Amino acid sequence: MEELDKKILSLLDSSQVMILGTSVGDNPSAANVFFANDGFDLYFFTFNPTRKAEQIRVNPKVQCVVRPEDDSGVRELQIEGRARQLTDPVEVERVKEMILEVTDLFSPYMDDEFLKKNRVTGYYRVVPEVIKLVDFYADQQFQWREFPENCESLIKSVVGTLYRRLGLYLRAVRAPFFTATLAPVVLGGAVAAFNFGTLHWPLFWWSLLGGILVHAGINLANDYSDHVTGNDEANKLFSPFNGGSRMIQAGLFSPHRIFLFSVLMFLGAIAVGLNINLILFGSALALSPLIWIGAGGMALGIFYSAAPFRLSYHGWGDLAVMLGFGPVIALGTHYVQHQALFARTGWDFYPVLAASLPVAILVGLILFINGFQDFEADRKTGKRTWVVRMADFGEYADYRRPFTVYKRSLYAAFLSIAVLGIIGILNTAFSTPWVLIALLPFFLARKAIDMGEEWLRRWDQEGADHQRLPYELLAVNASTIGVHLAVGLLLSMGYWLGALL
Repeated sequence: MEELDKKILSLLDSSQVMILGTSVGDNPSAANVFFANDGFDLYFFTFNPTRKAEQIRVNPKVQCVVRPEDDSGVRELQIEGRARQLTDPVEVERVKEMILEVTDLFSPYMDDEFLKKNRVTGYYRVVPEVIKLVDFYADQQFQWREFPENCESLIKSVVGTLYRRLGLYLRAVRAPFFTATLAPVVLGGAVAAFNFGTLHWPLFWWSLLGGILVHAGINLANDYSDHVTGNDEANKLFSPFNGGSRMIQAGLFSPHRIFLFSVLMFLGAIAVGLNINLILFGSALALSPLIWIGAGGMALGIFYSAAPFRLSYHGWGDLAVMLGFGPVIALGTHYVQHQALFARTGWDFYPVLAASLPVAILVGLILFINGFQDFEADRKTGKRTWVVRMADFGEYADYRRPFTVYKRSLYAAFLSIAVLGIIGILNTAFSTPWVLIALLPFFLARKAIDMGEEWLRRWDQEGADHQRLPYELLAVNASTIGVHLAVGLLLSMGYWLGALL
Protein backbone atom coordinates (compact mmCIF):
# COMPACT_ATOMS: atom_id res chain seq x y z
CA MET A 1 0.00 0.00 0.00
CA GLU A 2 2.83 2.36 0.82
CA GLU A 3 4.42 1.77 -2.59
CA LEU A 4 1.06 2.27 -4.35
CA ASP A 5 0.50 5.53 -2.50
CA LYS A 6 3.87 6.80 -3.68
CA LYS A 7 3.01 5.99 -7.30
CA ILE A 8 -0.38 7.71 -7.06
CA LEU A 9 1.02 10.83 -5.39
CA SER A 10 3.84 10.97 -7.93
CA LEU A 11 1.33 11.04 -10.78
CA LEU A 12 -0.81 13.66 -9.03
CA ASP A 13 2.17 15.88 -8.25
CA SER A 14 3.44 15.73 -11.83
CA SER A 15 0.09 16.63 -13.44
CA GLN A 16 -1.80 19.87 -13.75
CA VAL A 17 -4.93 18.98 -15.73
CA MET A 18 -7.56 16.35 -15.14
CA ILE A 19 -10.66 15.26 -17.01
CA LEU A 20 -13.62 15.80 -14.70
CA GLY A 21 -16.72 13.73 -15.40
CA THR A 22 -20.10 14.62 -13.90
CA SER A 23 -23.60 13.36 -14.56
CA VAL A 24 -27.24 13.95 -13.67
CA GLY A 25 -29.78 11.50 -15.03
CA ASP A 26 -28.99 10.81 -18.66
CA ASN A 27 -26.94 14.00 -19.05
CA PRO A 28 -23.21 13.23 -18.75
CA SER A 29 -20.59 15.94 -18.92
CA ALA A 30 -16.79 16.04 -19.11
CA ALA A 31 -14.33 18.90 -18.96
CA ASN A 32 -10.58 19.50 -18.74
CA VAL A 33 -9.82 21.23 -15.44
CA PHE A 34 -6.63 22.60 -13.91
CA PHE A 35 -6.20 21.15 -10.45
CA ALA A 36 -3.97 21.24 -7.39
CA ASN A 37 -3.69 18.44 -4.88
CA ASP A 38 -3.10 18.19 -1.17
CA GLY A 39 -2.24 14.56 -0.75
CA PHE A 40 -5.00 12.57 -2.40
CA ASP A 41 -7.56 15.39 -2.31
CA LEU A 42 -7.97 17.41 -5.52
CA TYR A 43 -8.97 21.07 -5.78
CA PHE A 44 -10.11 23.15 -8.73
CA PHE A 45 -11.55 26.55 -9.57
CA THR A 46 -14.52 27.12 -11.87
CA PHE A 47 -17.55 29.29 -12.56
CA ASN A 48 -20.65 28.24 -10.64
CA PRO A 49 -23.07 28.53 -13.60
CA THR A 50 -21.04 26.01 -15.63
CA ARG A 51 -22.52 22.62 -16.44
CA LYS A 52 -20.06 20.71 -14.23
CA ALA A 53 -20.71 22.92 -11.19
CA GLU A 54 -24.47 22.75 -11.65
CA GLN A 55 -24.35 18.95 -11.91
CA ILE A 56 -22.12 18.62 -8.83
CA ARG A 57 -24.72 20.46 -6.77
CA VAL A 58 -27.30 17.82 -7.72
CA ASN A 59 -25.03 14.77 -7.88
CA PRO A 60 -21.67 15.16 -6.10
CA LYS A 61 -20.42 11.80 -7.42
CA VAL A 62 -17.65 12.49 -9.96
CA GLN A 63 -15.00 10.62 -11.90
CA CYS A 64 -11.62 12.16 -12.65
CA VAL A 65 -8.89 11.00 -15.00
CA VAL A 66 -5.37 12.27 -14.36
CA ARG A 67 -2.71 11.59 -16.98
CA PRO A 68 0.85 13.01 -17.15
CA GLU A 69 1.22 15.41 -20.07
CA ASP A 70 4.45 13.83 -21.35
CA ASP A 71 3.03 10.30 -21.32
CA SER A 72 1.88 8.29 -24.31
CA GLY A 73 -1.43 7.57 -22.63
CA VAL A 74 -0.82 4.20 -21.00
CA ARG A 75 -0.43 5.53 -17.45
CA GLU A 76 -3.24 7.31 -15.68
CA LEU A 77 -5.28 7.60 -12.50
CA GLN A 78 -9.01 6.95 -12.58
CA ILE A 79 -10.52 8.54 -9.49
CA GLU A 80 -14.04 8.02 -8.18
CA GLY A 81 -15.15 10.38 -5.45
CA ARG A 82 -17.40 13.18 -4.31
CA ALA A 83 -17.03 16.88 -5.06
CA ARG A 84 -18.30 19.84 -3.08
CA GLN A 85 -17.92 23.59 -3.21
CA LEU A 86 -15.78 25.11 -0.47
CA THR A 87 -17.44 27.69 1.75
CA ASP A 88 -14.93 28.34 4.53
CA PRO A 89 -13.09 31.62 3.68
CA VAL A 90 -9.81 30.40 5.16
CA GLU A 91 -9.92 27.18 3.14
CA VAL A 92 -10.93 29.09 0.01
CA GLU A 93 -7.92 31.40 0.34
CA ARG A 94 -5.58 28.44 0.89
CA VAL A 95 -6.90 26.61 -2.17
CA LYS A 96 -6.71 29.76 -4.26
CA GLU A 97 -2.97 30.02 -3.56
CA MET A 98 -2.51 26.33 -4.38
CA ILE A 99 -4.23 26.70 -7.75
CA LEU A 100 -2.28 29.86 -8.59
CA GLU A 101 0.92 27.82 -8.19
CA VAL A 102 -0.41 25.57 -10.94
CA THR A 103 -1.75 28.27 -13.28
CA ASP A 104 -2.39 32.01 -13.14
CA LEU A 105 -4.87 31.80 -16.02
CA PHE A 106 -7.84 32.47 -13.73
CA SER A 107 -6.21 35.11 -11.56
CA PRO A 108 -8.25 38.06 -12.94
CA TYR A 109 -11.51 36.20 -12.22
CA MET A 110 -10.42 35.06 -8.77
CA ASP A 111 -9.85 38.65 -7.65
CA ASP A 112 -12.91 40.12 -9.34
CA GLU A 113 -15.10 41.57 -6.58
CA PHE A 114 -18.17 41.67 -8.81
CA LEU A 115 -17.91 37.95 -9.56
CA LYS A 116 -17.34 37.11 -5.90
CA LYS A 117 -20.23 39.27 -4.75
CA ASN A 118 -22.62 37.57 -7.18
CA ARG A 119 -21.22 34.09 -6.40
CA VAL A 120 -20.21 33.47 -9.98
CA THR A 121 -16.88 31.85 -9.05
CA GLY A 122 -16.16 28.95 -6.75
CA TYR A 123 -13.53 26.55 -5.44
CA TYR A 124 -14.22 22.82 -5.28
CA ARG A 125 -12.72 19.84 -3.50
CA VAL A 126 -12.80 16.25 -4.77
CA VAL A 127 -12.48 13.65 -2.03
CA PRO A 128 -11.52 10.25 -3.48
CA GLU A 129 -13.33 7.05 -2.58
CA VAL A 130 -11.45 4.80 -5.01
CA ILE A 131 -8.31 5.49 -7.05
CA LYS A 132 -7.40 3.09 -9.83
CA LEU A 133 -3.84 3.20 -11.11
CA VAL A 134 -3.50 2.06 -14.71
CA ASP A 135 0.10 1.48 -15.79
CA PHE A 136 0.82 -0.65 -18.83
CA TYR A 137 4.55 -0.20 -18.22
CA ALA A 138 4.33 -2.12 -14.95
CA ASP A 139 4.03 -5.82 -14.33
CA GLN A 140 0.85 -5.20 -12.33
CA GLN A 141 -1.09 -3.05 -14.77
CA PHE A 142 -4.17 -2.35 -12.62
CA GLN A 143 -4.05 -1.43 -8.93
CA TRP A 144 -6.74 -0.06 -6.63
CA ARG A 145 -6.54 2.18 -3.60
CA GLU A 146 -9.75 2.45 -1.57
CA PHE A 147 -10.60 5.19 0.93
CA PRO A 148 -13.43 3.78 3.10
CA GLU A 149 -13.08 6.71 5.50
CA ASN A 150 -14.26 9.04 2.70
CA CYS A 151 -17.39 7.02 1.86
CA GLU A 152 -20.78 8.22 3.05
CA SER A 153 -22.96 5.99 5.19
CA LEU A 154 -25.96 4.44 3.49
CA ILE A 155 -28.44 6.58 5.43
CA LYS A 156 -26.55 9.82 4.75
CA SER A 157 -26.24 8.93 1.07
CA VAL A 158 -29.95 8.12 0.69
CA VAL A 159 -31.12 11.21 2.62
CA GLY A 160 -28.70 13.46 0.72
CA THR A 161 -29.81 12.07 -2.63
CA LEU A 162 -33.49 12.53 -1.81
CA TYR A 163 -32.89 16.08 -0.56
CA ARG A 164 -30.96 17.06 -3.68
CA ARG A 165 -33.53 15.41 -5.97
CA LEU A 166 -36.34 17.29 -4.27
CA GLY A 167 -34.42 20.53 -4.77
CA LEU A 168 -33.87 19.58 -8.42
CA TYR A 169 -37.59 19.15 -9.12
CA LEU A 170 -38.53 22.29 -7.18
CA ARG A 171 -36.02 24.22 -9.25
CA ALA A 172 -37.37 22.70 -12.46
CA VAL A 173 -40.90 23.95 -11.74
CA ARG A 174 -39.51 27.27 -10.36
CA ALA A 175 -41.40 26.79 -7.10
CA PRO A 176 -40.45 30.21 -5.57
CA PHE A 177 -42.50 31.85 -8.33
CA PHE A 178 -45.66 30.00 -7.25
CA THR A 179 -46.42 33.21 -5.36
CA ALA A 180 -47.83 34.39 -8.71
CA THR A 181 -50.52 31.70 -8.30
CA LEU A 182 -50.85 31.93 -4.52
CA ALA A 183 -51.79 35.62 -4.59
CA PRO A 184 -54.81 35.42 -6.98
CA VAL A 185 -56.10 32.13 -5.48
CA VAL A 186 -56.01 33.53 -1.95
CA LEU A 187 -57.54 36.77 -3.21
CA GLY A 188 -60.36 34.94 -5.03
CA GLY A 189 -61.11 33.00 -1.85
CA ALA A 190 -61.03 36.13 0.31
CA VAL A 191 -63.43 38.01 -1.99
CA ALA A 192 -65.71 34.95 -1.91
CA ALA A 193 -65.66 34.99 1.89
CA PHE A 194 -66.46 38.71 1.80
CA ASN A 195 -69.31 38.23 -0.69
CA PHE A 196 -70.77 35.00 0.70
CA GLY A 197 -69.93 35.21 4.39
CA THR A 198 -68.14 31.84 4.44
CA LEU A 199 -65.73 29.65 2.49
CA HIS A 200 -65.82 26.05 1.34
CA TRP A 201 -62.32 25.15 2.52
CA PRO A 202 -61.88 21.73 0.85
CA LEU A 203 -62.65 23.22 -2.55
CA PHE A 204 -60.37 26.17 -1.81
CA TRP A 205 -57.44 23.82 -1.25
CA TRP A 206 -58.32 21.89 -4.41
CA SER A 207 -58.34 25.19 -6.31
CA LEU A 208 -54.91 26.11 -4.93
CA LEU A 209 -53.47 22.70 -5.84
CA GLY A 210 -54.89 22.91 -9.37
CA GLY A 211 -53.50 26.41 -9.84
CA ILE A 212 -50.02 25.36 -8.68
CA LEU A 213 -50.00 22.33 -11.00
CA VAL A 214 -50.98 24.51 -13.96
CA HIS A 215 -48.30 27.04 -13.03
CA ALA A 216 -45.68 24.26 -12.78
CA GLY A 217 -46.71 22.92 -16.18
CA ILE A 218 -46.55 26.39 -17.72
CA ASN A 219 -43.05 27.01 -16.36
CA LEU A 220 -41.81 23.69 -17.72
CA ALA A 221 -43.50 24.21 -21.09
CA ASN A 222 -41.92 27.67 -21.28
CA ASP A 223 -38.46 26.20 -20.60
CA TYR A 224 -38.94 23.61 -23.32
CA SER A 225 -40.21 26.14 -25.86
CA ASP A 226 -37.44 28.66 -25.15
CA HIS A 227 -34.92 25.85 -25.57
CA VAL A 228 -36.43 24.93 -28.96
CA THR A 229 -36.18 28.53 -30.17
CA GLY A 230 -32.66 28.91 -28.71
CA ASN A 231 -33.74 31.80 -26.50
CA ASP A 232 -32.45 30.41 -23.20
CA GLU A 233 -29.20 29.25 -24.82
CA ALA A 234 -28.66 32.78 -26.15
CA ASN A 235 -29.31 34.34 -22.73
CA LYS A 236 -25.95 35.11 -21.12
CA LEU A 237 -27.45 37.38 -18.45
CA PHE A 238 -29.64 34.82 -16.72
CA SER A 239 -30.29 35.12 -13.00
CA PRO A 240 -32.66 33.63 -10.40
CA PHE A 241 -35.35 35.94 -11.83
CA ASN A 242 -34.91 35.56 -15.58
CA GLY A 243 -33.64 33.22 -18.25
CA GLY A 244 -35.72 30.21 -17.22
CA SER A 245 -34.82 27.46 -14.79
CA ARG A 246 -31.66 26.59 -16.84
CA MET A 247 -32.35 22.89 -16.27
CA ILE A 248 -31.68 21.98 -19.89
CA GLN A 249 -28.72 24.33 -20.31
CA ALA A 250 -27.08 23.04 -17.10
CA GLY A 251 -27.49 19.42 -18.11
CA LEU A 252 -29.83 18.65 -15.22
CA PHE A 253 -32.81 17.60 -17.36
CA SER A 254 -32.91 16.59 -20.99
CA PRO A 255 -35.39 18.49 -23.20
CA HIS A 256 -37.68 15.48 -23.56
CA ARG A 257 -37.82 15.05 -19.77
CA ILE A 258 -38.81 18.68 -19.33
CA PHE A 259 -41.54 18.17 -21.93
CA LEU A 260 -42.85 14.99 -20.27
CA PHE A 261 -42.69 16.60 -16.82
CA SER A 262 -44.76 19.48 -18.18
CA VAL A 263 -47.35 17.08 -19.59
CA LEU A 264 -47.50 15.28 -16.23
CA MET A 265 -48.17 18.56 -14.39
CA PHE A 266 -50.93 19.49 -16.83
CA LEU A 267 -52.53 16.05 -16.51
CA GLY A 268 -52.48 16.49 -12.72
CA ALA A 269 -54.13 19.91 -13.07
CA ILE A 270 -56.78 18.48 -15.40
CA ALA A 271 -57.49 15.68 -12.90
CA VAL A 272 -57.94 18.26 -10.12
CA GLY A 273 -60.23 20.38 -12.32
CA LEU A 274 -62.36 17.37 -13.28
CA ASN A 275 -62.62 16.40 -9.62
CA ILE A 276 -63.88 19.88 -8.72
CA ASN A 277 -66.30 19.68 -11.65
CA LEU A 278 -67.54 16.33 -10.34
CA ILE A 279 -68.11 17.74 -6.86
CA LEU A 280 -69.97 20.81 -8.14
CA PHE A 281 -71.96 19.42 -11.05
CA GLY A 282 -72.15 15.67 -10.46
CA SER A 283 -70.14 14.87 -13.58
CA ALA A 284 -66.43 15.32 -14.20
CA LEU A 285 -67.09 16.10 -17.88
CA ALA A 286 -69.97 18.53 -17.36
CA LEU A 287 -69.54 21.52 -19.71
CA SER A 288 -69.41 24.10 -16.94
CA PRO A 289 -67.86 27.59 -16.97
CA LEU A 290 -65.14 26.10 -14.78
CA ILE A 291 -63.96 23.94 -17.68
CA TRP A 292 -63.66 26.97 -19.95
CA ILE A 293 -61.93 29.09 -17.30
CA GLY A 294 -59.39 26.34 -16.64
CA ALA A 295 -58.80 25.59 -20.32
CA GLY A 296 -58.42 29.29 -21.11
CA GLY A 297 -55.87 29.86 -18.33
CA MET A 298 -53.88 26.79 -19.36
CA ALA A 299 -53.87 27.84 -23.02
CA LEU A 300 -52.63 31.33 -22.17
CA GLY A 301 -49.72 29.84 -20.25
CA ILE A 302 -48.79 27.16 -22.77
CA PHE A 303 -48.91 29.39 -25.81
CA TYR A 304 -46.99 32.15 -24.04
CA SER A 305 -43.91 30.74 -25.77
CA ALA A 306 -45.09 27.53 -27.46
CA ALA A 307 -45.98 27.09 -31.13
CA PRO A 308 -48.04 27.89 -33.05
CA PHE A 309 -48.95 31.20 -31.37
CA ARG A 310 -45.82 32.06 -29.32
CA LEU A 311 -47.60 35.03 -27.74
CA SER A 312 -44.45 36.40 -26.10
CA TYR A 313 -42.69 36.51 -29.46
CA HIS A 314 -45.34 38.85 -30.85
CA GLY A 315 -45.79 41.24 -27.94
CA TRP A 316 -48.82 39.53 -26.37
CA GLY A 317 -46.99 37.58 -23.66
CA ASP A 318 -47.24 40.24 -20.95
CA LEU A 319 -50.99 40.55 -21.49
CA ALA A 320 -51.39 36.75 -21.39
CA VAL A 321 -49.56 36.57 -18.05
CA MET A 322 -51.62 39.44 -16.61
CA LEU A 323 -54.88 37.76 -17.63
CA GLY A 324 -53.86 34.26 -16.58
CA PHE A 325 -52.32 35.12 -13.21
CA GLY A 326 -54.84 37.83 -12.40
CA PRO A 327 -58.51 37.67 -13.42
CA VAL A 328 -58.55 34.05 -14.69
CA ILE A 329 -57.26 32.45 -11.46
CA ALA A 330 -59.16 34.81 -9.17
CA LEU A 331 -62.41 34.37 -11.13
CA GLY A 332 -61.97 30.59 -11.19
CA THR A 333 -61.47 30.41 -7.42
CA HIS A 334 -64.42 32.73 -6.77
CA TYR A 335 -66.67 30.79 -9.15
CA VAL A 336 -65.90 27.47 -7.44
CA GLN A 337 -66.88 28.98 -4.09
CA HIS A 338 -70.06 30.47 -5.52
CA GLN A 339 -71.15 27.17 -7.04
CA ALA A 340 -70.36 25.27 -3.84
CA LEU A 341 -72.45 27.64 -1.72
CA PHE A 342 -75.12 29.03 -4.08
CA ALA A 343 -75.36 26.64 -6.99
CA ARG A 344 -78.61 27.95 -8.46
CA THR A 345 -78.23 31.72 -8.07
CA GLY A 346 -76.66 34.22 -10.44
CA TRP A 347 -72.92 34.74 -10.16
CA ASP A 348 -71.84 38.36 -9.64
CA PHE A 349 -68.20 38.30 -10.72
CA TYR A 350 -67.59 42.06 -10.90
CA PRO A 351 -66.24 42.41 -7.32
CA VAL A 352 -63.54 39.77 -7.79
CA LEU A 353 -62.73 41.03 -11.28
CA ALA A 354 -62.10 44.52 -9.88
CA ALA A 355 -60.08 43.11 -6.98
CA SER A 356 -57.82 41.16 -9.35
CA LEU A 357 -56.80 44.25 -11.36
CA PRO A 358 -53.88 45.44 -9.17
CA VAL A 359 -52.59 41.85 -8.83
CA ALA A 360 -52.74 41.47 -12.62
CA ILE A 361 -50.78 44.69 -13.18
CA LEU A 362 -48.12 43.72 -10.66
CA VAL A 363 -47.60 40.19 -11.97
CA GLY A 364 -47.22 41.68 -15.44
CA LEU A 365 -44.56 44.04 -14.07
CA ILE A 366 -42.56 41.08 -12.70
CA LEU A 367 -42.28 39.76 -16.22
CA PHE A 368 -41.73 43.25 -17.64
CA ILE A 369 -38.80 44.20 -15.41
CA ASN A 370 -37.22 40.76 -15.91
CA GLY A 371 -37.28 41.56 -19.62
CA PHE A 372 -34.58 44.17 -19.07
CA GLN A 373 -32.00 41.41 -18.45
CA ASP A 374 -33.55 39.25 -21.18
CA PHE A 375 -33.30 42.04 -23.75
CA GLU A 376 -30.25 40.84 -25.71
CA ALA A 377 -31.38 37.20 -25.91
CA ASP A 378 -34.93 38.21 -26.81
CA ARG A 379 -33.77 40.56 -29.54
CA LYS A 380 -31.39 37.96 -31.04
CA THR A 381 -34.06 35.24 -31.18
CA GLY A 382 -36.89 37.44 -32.46
CA LYS A 383 -38.82 37.54 -29.20
CA ARG A 384 -40.54 40.90 -29.62
CA THR A 385 -41.53 41.63 -26.05
CA TRP A 386 -42.65 45.14 -25.20
CA VAL A 387 -39.27 45.82 -23.59
CA VAL A 388 -37.56 44.89 -26.88
CA ARG A 389 -40.03 46.95 -28.90
CA MET A 390 -39.54 50.05 -26.76
CA ALA A 391 -35.81 49.77 -25.99
CA ASP A 392 -34.36 48.55 -29.31
CA PHE A 393 -32.71 51.73 -30.58
CA GLY A 394 -29.07 50.90 -31.19
CA GLU A 395 -26.10 48.86 -30.07
CA TYR A 396 -27.28 49.05 -26.46
CA ALA A 397 -30.82 49.15 -25.17
CA ASP A 398 -32.39 52.48 -24.32
CA TYR A 399 -34.41 51.57 -21.22
CA ARG A 400 -35.87 55.02 -20.53
CA ARG A 401 -39.23 54.36 -22.19
CA PRO A 402 -39.69 50.85 -20.72
CA PHE A 403 -38.80 52.11 -17.24
CA THR A 404 -41.33 54.92 -17.56
CA VAL A 405 -43.98 52.30 -18.35
CA TYR A 406 -42.83 50.24 -15.35
CA LYS A 407 -43.03 53.25 -13.03
CA ARG A 408 -46.43 54.45 -14.22
CA SER A 409 -47.85 50.94 -14.07
CA LEU A 410 -46.77 50.63 -10.45
CA TYR A 411 -48.58 53.87 -9.67
CA ALA A 412 -51.65 52.60 -11.58
CA ALA A 413 -51.72 49.42 -9.47
CA PHE A 414 -51.80 51.36 -6.23
CA LEU A 415 -54.29 53.85 -7.65
CA SER A 416 -56.63 50.93 -8.40
CA ILE A 417 -56.30 49.80 -4.78
CA ALA A 418 -57.23 53.28 -3.58
CA VAL A 419 -60.26 53.27 -5.89
CA LEU A 420 -61.31 49.88 -4.49
CA GLY A 421 -61.08 51.29 -0.98
CA ILE A 422 -63.16 54.38 -1.88
CA ILE A 423 -65.78 52.17 -3.53
CA GLY A 424 -65.78 50.09 -0.34
CA ILE A 425 -66.71 53.19 1.64
CA LEU A 426 -69.56 54.02 -0.74
CA ASN A 427 -70.76 50.50 -1.56
CA THR A 428 -70.00 47.89 1.11
CA ALA A 429 -71.54 45.12 -1.00
CA PHE A 430 -68.95 45.58 -3.75
CA SER A 431 -65.76 46.22 -1.78
CA THR A 432 -64.49 47.15 1.67
CA PRO A 433 -62.39 50.07 2.94
CA TRP A 434 -60.14 47.51 4.62
CA VAL A 435 -58.45 46.89 1.25
CA LEU A 436 -56.64 50.19 1.77
CA ILE A 437 -54.13 48.28 3.92
CA ALA A 438 -52.80 46.96 0.60
CA LEU A 439 -51.37 50.46 0.00
CA LEU A 440 -48.65 49.75 2.58
CA PRO A 441 -46.28 48.08 0.06
CA PHE A 442 -46.21 51.36 -1.86
CA PHE A 443 -43.11 52.23 0.19
CA LEU A 444 -41.36 49.15 -1.20
CA ALA A 445 -42.59 50.06 -4.69
CA ARG A 446 -41.22 53.57 -4.26
CA LYS A 447 -37.87 52.11 -3.22
CA ALA A 448 -37.88 49.88 -6.32
CA ILE A 449 -38.51 52.95 -8.48
CA ASP A 450 -35.67 54.88 -6.81
CA MET A 451 -33.26 51.96 -7.27
CA GLY A 452 -34.37 51.59 -10.87
CA GLU A 453 -33.85 55.27 -11.63
CA GLU A 454 -30.37 55.17 -10.12
CA TRP A 455 -29.60 52.06 -12.18
CA LEU A 456 -30.91 53.77 -15.32
CA ARG A 457 -28.69 56.79 -14.66
CA ARG A 458 -25.64 54.51 -14.45
CA TRP A 459 -26.70 52.61 -17.58
CA ASP A 460 -26.84 55.82 -19.61
CA GLN A 461 -23.42 57.04 -18.45
CA GLU A 462 -20.63 57.12 -20.98
CA GLY A 463 -18.38 54.09 -20.58
CA ALA A 464 -20.95 52.13 -18.56
CA ASP A 465 -20.25 48.41 -18.17
CA HIS A 466 -23.27 47.05 -20.03
CA GLN A 467 -22.16 43.45 -19.45
CA ARG A 468 -22.36 43.67 -15.67
CA LEU A 469 -24.93 46.37 -14.98
CA PRO A 470 -27.94 44.10 -15.72
CA TYR A 471 -27.02 42.13 -12.59
CA GLU A 472 -27.27 45.31 -10.55
CA LEU A 473 -30.97 45.42 -11.41
CA LEU A 474 -31.66 42.24 -9.41
CA ALA A 475 -32.72 44.24 -6.35
CA VAL A 476 -35.49 45.82 -8.44
CA ASN A 477 -36.53 42.38 -9.73
CA ALA A 478 -36.77 41.07 -6.17
CA SER A 479 -38.62 44.16 -4.95
CA THR A 480 -41.21 43.85 -7.70
CA ILE A 481 -41.92 40.25 -6.68
CA GLY A 482 -42.16 41.37 -3.06
CA VAL A 483 -44.62 44.15 -3.94
CA HIS A 484 -46.82 41.72 -5.89
CA LEU A 485 -46.96 39.16 -3.09
CA ALA A 486 -47.46 41.75 -0.34
CA VAL A 487 -50.27 43.49 -2.24
CA GLY A 488 -51.97 40.18 -3.01
CA LEU A 489 -51.88 39.00 0.59
CA LEU A 490 -52.85 42.38 2.09
CA LEU A 491 -55.74 42.74 -0.35
CA SER A 492 -56.89 39.30 0.72
CA MET A 493 -56.55 40.27 4.37
CA GLY A 494 -58.60 43.39 3.70
CA TYR A 495 -61.47 41.34 2.27
CA TRP A 496 -61.25 38.89 5.16
CA LEU A 497 -61.45 41.78 7.63
CA GLY A 498 -64.39 43.14 5.68
CA ALA A 499 -66.11 39.77 6.04
CA LEU A 500 -65.43 39.52 9.79
CA LEU A 501 -66.00 43.09 10.94
